Amino acid sequence: MNSSQRPGRKLILPLAGSLVVMVIMVAGFICFDKFFSGHPIHVNNIKIDTKAALKLNIVKQISKKNGITQWKLKAATATLLKNENRAVLTDVDVVFFTKDNKKVHLKCKKGFLDTITHDMSFSDNVVIRYDGAVMKTDKLHYTKKEHIIYTDSHIRVEKKNSRLEADSMITRLNNDTLVLKGHVKGFFSDRFSIQ
Repeated sequence: MNSSQRPGRKLILPLAGSLVVMVIMVAGFICFDKFFSGHPIHVNNIKIDTKAALKLNIVKQISKKNGITQWKLKAATATLLKNENRAVLTDVDVVFFTKDNKKVHLKCKKGFLDTITHDMSFSDNVVIRYDGAVMKTDKLHYTKKEHIIYTDSHIRVEKKNSRLEADSMITRLNNDTLVLKGHVKGFFSDRFSIQ
């Protein structure tokens, strides 16, 4: 009797396995049909950020006016804000060009770029380097139309052993001029030269 039951068991296992596979296939077909049949799929309890954005890594951009390069920008990330025409930049590195093609280097941790006007704002440890001088401030702005950088925050300018401080600053990149205003103070070393 044991010998006659063994062939039956051998037959039952493959049949049971085939039945399980068929059930899985039918369930898969039903799910596939519902997904692609155009019937709406309802998903509940999803929260959507109203400032949903596109995030880009390692961004590089060049801005030109009348064929002349005004600035080159690099950033670790750029997050394009929904309905705001602005990009939030991190680890920003910008090179501004003067009329004489001299370079003004700017670095900071955070920035904003207007994607239409190409005006920019910078914050969080802003450092500007130009012709051996180093300028440091908390916030700085750039206006493309006038091609100027300016700040209404305290700024410190250092060159060699000389230092100047002021409440605000404007640099006209096309004229190579720097204007400091408000409680301007500092000292000059004998090696300081203004060109």
